[in-house]
Amino acid sequence: MNSVFGSVFWLLVTLGVLVTFHEFGHYWVARRCGVKVLRFSVGFGKAIWKRIGKDGTEYQVAMIPLGGYVKMLDAREGEVDPALAGQEFTAKPVWQRIAIVAAGPAFNLIFTLFAFWLMFLVGKPDIAPVVAATPKSIAAEAGVRTGDRILSVDGREVATLSDSMDAVVNALLGRDPLPMQVRGSDGATRNLVLPLNQLPAGQDIGQYLDELGLKPAPTPAVVGVVLPGKPASVGGMQGGDRIKSLNGTAVDSYEEFQRLVPQEAAKSPTLAIVVDRNGSTLPLSVTARMESLEGQPTNWVIGVQFTQREPAVLRYGPLKAIGASFEMTWNSAASTFNMIGKMLTGQASTKNLSGVIGIAQVANASANMGIGWFFSFLALVSLSLAILNLMPIPVLDGGWLLYYLIELVKGSPVSERAMMAGQYVGLVMLFTLMGLAFYNDIHRFLPS
Repeated sequence: MNSVFGSVFWLLVTLGVLVTFHEFGHYWVARRCGVKVLRFSVGFGKAIWKRIGKDGTEYQVAMIPLGGYVKMLDAREGEVDPALAGQEFTAKPVWQRIAIVAAGPAFNLIFTLFAFWLMFLVGKPDIAPVVAATPKSIAAEAGVRTGDRILSVDGREVATLSDSMDAVVNALLGRDPLPMQVRGSDGATRNLVLPLNQLPAGQDIGQYLDELGLKPAPTPAVVGVVLPGKPASVGGMQGGDRIKSLNGTAVDSYEEFQRLVPQEAAKSPTLAIVVDRNGSTLPLSVTARMESLEGQPTNWVIGVQFTQREPAVLRYGPLKAIGASFEMTWNSAASTFNMIGKMLTGQASTKNLSGVIGIAQVANASANMGIGWFFSFLALVSLSLAILNLMPIPVLDGGWLLYYLIELVKGSPVSERAMMAGQYVGLVMLFTLMGLAFYNDIHRFLPS
């Protein structure tokens, strides 16, 4: 799928699912509290589809998909028919109004648990947490070696590369020394400490990762399959051969070999390849050809497939997945609050914020990686929406909850004047936050 079209499509799927679930929370609890719901809208602006339900509620999908709303019978918005006075929102006890407002974020939290449960159930394909370190980087100086398998990060066991890197990324926000246990390619277990406190403050996660220098271990340049009739087969290459050099240039990884083949073949199609076969060094001559393999663009190829990294799948049974989903939700929420706290105190850069463009790109990437990855993405975005909406910012659910909590304390509603002032302040804060996130998205496209 085209990346732009795919990003737009999966963004709409993501927003459609999460907004519908969030607004359904408000709708469902409002109905249980006896409040008349006038309209249930997914999206803002002009309706592109709508119908009237048997309950009298107007259900619609609107043109601008960046949110939604539930419109309830409310005396603040006009006169209410005396026959419907008992179904009007502001006439309800404050605890019911709190429940109605809190239901949206609560349903996002429920969806987060459900999406993580589905992720564990169907499985999230990944690779083993085998890493390397960029020479002279912080990770290298801390003792990370090529081929080390991460066993735990900050005392928490990890089973996949994504788990281990997520734990490192979360730790980067605090920039405190990070203990890590690894097992080397020699089988020996070592305890290391990544001195994250050496990183300067105010950078984004990408810059921190570059300076840290911790990365997935390169794929060994070991031939898995030689395609019959292709140049490598004609040249005598066999499965299991470890490529040592190409045209005199040492080859340390599959990625390095893939880079060198078209580069050297453009000079001369005949390639001098040295391989290690069962401990013996063999020079081979392979003549590359320009062709397309499996629908890929035409390029110089020799017709080999390499042994890939060790796979690792995060998958549990239905019962174990329940506990794992709660743990994942708790850890993700703690990381999110940690990041918010660090940004508010200036310890983490606001460059880490992403807007609609960034979300769309990640949505497309996760969907292309498999259904397990997409469930994980949906869970994390749903959790973020729950946390964002609970922030005490007027115009968000958290702002209304703040008003109602004040009402509980003082015994009377917050004045309309104070509410209006709060709404203006909330709009400024919200648009500032959205503008900053959008700026970050655009800035990531620009050359550094």
